[in-house]
Amino acid sequence: MSMLGDTLRSLDGPVLITGHTGFKGTWLSIFLESLNIPVVGFSLPALSDSLYIRAGRLGKIPELFGDITSIETIEKVFSSFSPSCIIHLAAESLVLTSYKKPINTFNVNVMGTANILEIATRQPSVRISACITSDKVYENLGKTKAFNENDKIGGLDPYSASKSAAESVITAWRNLSSERNGSKVLSFRAGNVIGGGDLGKDRLIPDIIRSVYFSQDLIIRNQNSTRPWQHVLDPLYGYILGIEHSLNSQSDEILSLNFGPDEPSKSVSDILQIAERFFGVNLLSFSIQNYAQKEEVSLSLDSSKANREINWKPKFNQESAVLKTLDWWKKNLKSKLNADTLCQTDVSDFLNL
Repeated sequence: MSMLGDTLRSLDGPVLITGHTGFKGTWLSIFLESLNIPVVGFSLPALSDSLYIRAGRLGKIPELFGDITSIETIEKVFSSFSPSCIIHLAAESLVLTSYKKPINTFNVNVMGTANILEIATRQPSVRISACITSDKVYENLGKTKAFNENDKIGGLDPYSASKSAAESVITAWRNLSSERNGSKVLSFRAGNVIGGGDLGKDRLIPDIIRSVYFSQDLIIRNQNSTRPWQHVLDPLYGYILGIEHSLNSQSDEILSLNFGPDEPSKSVSDILQIAERFFGVNLLSFSIQNYAQKEEVSLSLDSSKANREINWKPKFNQESAVLKTLDWWKKNLKSKLNADTLCQTDVSDFLNL
């Protein structure tokens, strides 16, 4: 029986992570390193308060920095690294930022994806390209159902629309790649990913951390919104399983996969209550309602296909994912434990679950 990582370790070239300085990219780099899988990175330079900086990741893997919207830059990245596998994470990932900078959001999320796939599907070394989109690619229209991979794609706000457009790009280049006899092209859609080290703007858990440890006001857009919260290691594990399954399979049964919790999505209010119990503080008492932008209230993913096709199931439920995240921050900020050590410990513990 093969072990996780065996197939990726056996490939001729490294795994290229785009967006490796981001929150998920940093966790994925550490995860792949723990499996002894060669990994390289391409990204914009890291933000000063990022997990990448906190964990001292600069120079830990071969890496290049640049703009994903420049196809000439992408060509240089591929010629420098000759990767065998691409995990495309680079994106504008903040919903509220997408309202402020919609053109940039589309440039990065749509043209950035097209640039990566155009070069990847022409590069002989590349065996597989896995593009990471979002749970928000599905046409929601206020529905309360859990979306599956066969549901209609579409978005009403700049972020979800750009991610939905990226899915069209993925489909088009999957067909181009087939004509070119190029790499397999996959699409993975994850839920609301949380975990230690994320201080992204206008995100619930980072906002809670800023409120508890940095005395900043906690602004809640809608405490009744439900989201499929999951610890970052669960979908990353799914990405690796999905890639290895596809590399070992002649068929195309997993072109797209959802990764989300296997329980009903919890509300913002539910998450606040979990955090209140953990920290022993009253968070709801100083929340500020802010309905400035259009966002869907209900969002859930159906991950039964991932369970059926690649035997993936989340190892954390939503409450344990939140508690794991809050505990990471408590150890990092209160006990002053090193971010890199905390991440490596979490990965090791995860693999032994």
